[in-house]
Amino acid sequence: MEIRLFLIRLQQVIFELIRTAVKTSSDLFRITIPISIGVRLLNEFGATEYLGEFLSPVMEFVGLPGSMGLVWAAAMLTNLYAGLIVFASLAPDVHLTVAQFTVLTTIMLVAHALPVELRIAQKAGPRFRIMFLLRISCALLIGFILNAVYTYGDFLQTEYIPVWNQTVQNPDWIQWAISESRNMAYIFLIILGLLSLMKVLNYLKITDLLTTVLKPVLSLMGMSKDAAPITIIGMTMGLGYGGGLIIQEAQSGRMLKRDVFFSLSFMGLFHSIFEDTLLMIVMGGHTSGVLWGRFFFALIVVFLMVKLFNNMSEKTFDRFFFRSPPSNQSQGT
Repeated sequence: MEIRLFLIRLQQVIFELIRTAVKTSSDLFRITIPISIGVRLLNEFGATEYLGEFLSPVMEFVGLPGSMGLVWAAAMLTNLYAGLIVFASLAPDVHLTVAQFTVLTTIMLVAHALPVELRIAQKAGPRFRIMFLLRISCALLIGFILNAVYTYGDFLQTEYIPVWNQTVQNPDWIQWAISESRNMAYIFLIILGLLSLMKVLNYLKITDLLTTVLKPVLSLMGMSKDAAPITIIGMTMGLGYGGGLIIQEAQSGRMLKRDVFFSLSFMGLFHSIFEDTLLMIVMGGHTSGVLWGRFFFALIVVFLMVKLFNNMSEKTFDRFFFRSPPSNQSQGT
């Protein structure tokens, strides 16, 4: 009887995972398919090379070919999956080392889905332009640091082999469509795998363990006891969930404005550490960049911000960095 109940419950969990993966993928493909067609058209008319030349100064700063700017731009404007779809379209003509792909995936993790994520941060109080500059500048800075370390240390200099590889050179539209359909299938399987892994991690209470371990670390950075738990939620569950809690706290007035700012700054640089980080590791990014490098970089950046803002007057802070969000009362809630 117990085995039968277990099998029924397992079947329910599997069906739920597949249903969630299908919904997530369909929502994603509505964005990525037009982007993929757009990249194909750019390739057809040779515009990719011109855009690559235009973006090359920024990409050269982090040791990447100019065309990888299209990948980062897609990730920044939409999401990580869209960036990976663009990368799959460009991969046959670009040869990267594991170090370069790690740099690319790391800067994508630091700065992606900016229209949505920056709007979430703005609702809690931090000014949009400041959070935008923070995410972009920090992405470029960590990319520059990782590239320097990998280059001068001669680390991860082997050739990067894509998880999916478009072997057809100069395909016609039918071949391209078949190849893109295969890419979409890979993305669906990756999403399904990540959702399954998240279920296991939650069941094993790994998230709770991480909260216990990291709470003292964030406190040492100067973040208050009120901000640390919510920051960790954003780190583990994503900026949408953690940012939503921050918005509630900011509107209630229970958190100091500076704590709100520091919390969202840290979340912006290092969030959704299970799903997003695992995605990039599955794709071939090395943990030294996408996980550990990003984590310690975010710690150092926010620690320096805390020290800097401690000497800043409230008037200056409000003028340049923060605007008070509307209170719950003013919204009629």
